[in-house]
Amino acid sequence: MRLSASVIALVAGLLVSHAAQALDLPQRWVSAGGALSEWVTALGGEPKLVGVDTTSQHPASLKALPSIGYQRQLSAEGILSLRPQVLVGTEEMGPPPVLAQIRNAGVQVEMFSAQPDLPSLKANLAHLGTLLGSEAKANELFAGYEQALDQQKAWVTKARLTRKAPGVLLLLGHAGGKPLIAGKDTAADWMLQQAGGHNLATHSGYKPFSAESLAGLSPDVLVVADRALSGEAARVALFKENPILASTPAARNGRVLELDPTLLVGGLGPRLPQSLAQLSAGFYPSQAEPAP
Repeated sequence: MRLSASVIALVAGLLVSHAAQALDLPQRWVSAGGALSEWVTALGGEPKLVGVDTTSQHPASLKALPSIGYQRQLSAEGILSLRPQVLVGTEEMGPPPVLAQIRNAGVQVEMFSAQPDLPSLKANLAHLGTLLGSEAKANELFAGYEQALDQQKAWVTKARLTRKAPGVLLLLGHAGGKPLIAGKDTAADWMLQQAGGHNLATHSGYKPFSAESLAGLSPDVLVVADRALSGEAARVALFKENPILASTPAARNGRVLELDPTLLVGGLGPRLPQSLAQLSAGFYPSQAEPAP
């Protein structure tokens, strides 16, 4: 069957229009935030990335890109040397004078929320989807994420029917050095709650611990997020540098769990549901491990 000239012209016009819209989208991206960089990749935008910050460690292929430094301590010169069209980051990105300098150089600066909650994630994905021309994929990713967190919540509810929530402390450190304890109003606190733990820290933000602050606490579980070490090396360094922690019930009973520190910056990332399932398995070891 022959297509009429008008139909052919219509199809051709739509294709040209779609191509023009794609060209209007920014093609050279710099991302300052691990979670955002992961979402850009999940949405098919990795080929557009020309630079990332030091928290952008996943997928491993991002490590081959030029580094723009830490998201809170950016340099305008380093970013502008990559000739980006757009810089994406969360409200954690800065400092503000550097962002102003980048904007004044004609770079589109797009800010996203770092709040660890589903409404913020939904808005972030919608915004990224628009910038990348992948709105449908963004909606699909959010729907799957929401379902995974619903399953996680149901698993924790079931586990708590037979076991009390363990008292937990999350320690953020570097090569075992004096760690910070994650308190309320942090991504770490949100993660501990979602995994079924009870955060024993009552302060807000991240604060260094002291012997006095630990005196009345007996954590059942320690979660260690070390920026420099991993595995057994992180545990050994932590207890060597902070021997008081070795006397906690968590350490005596071998209930010391590891968490990737990049999960704690930039809002909710794609790997978080799987990490929550792993934490839950450590919090409730007699329960069947939740599906990620």
